[in-house]
Amino acid sequence: MNGVSWLALVVAVGWTSGCTTKPEQIVDVSLTATAHNAGHIAQASLTPAGNETAISFVVGGVPSGTTRPVHLYTYIYPGSCQQLGPEPAYAMNQTLSADFASKRPPWQFWRRVPVTLSELRAGAYALVVRAGPMDGNLDLFCGNVM
Repeated sequence: MNGVSWLALVVAVGWTSGCTTKPEQIVDVSLTATAHNAGHIAQASLTPAGNETAISFVVGGVPSGTTRPVHLYTYIYPGSCQQLGPEPAYAMNQTLSADFASKRPPWQFWRRVPVTLSELRAGAYALVVRAGPMDGNLDLFCGNVM
């Protein structure tokens, strides 16, 4: 076999073995603006990270009059956006990101939660983005994890 044939064989074997061991995928969650934040958009991407889940948020806007720099708090609630549980299952507010120093959106920030992505997807959970205490702790966005 010449070099090109060997290379083709190696690529074919690698490609087929890669298809049989598909890792858990990234899950995108559209975050719907609440009545307090109508007209704005946001998105979260959940990625498996061992025994944790990494979450990347992109927030396109907050209500006018929001204190600058913007402070956003994130939670995972049991239930759904239509009926949140009484208390968050996970509060992801260990640190407030300095990424909010920008006065204009979009704002991007990351959080980690101590639960696997497969556990989040198996249960009924909702992601909530909330304004800081200085802005009334209003729920700004919500999205169901599926």
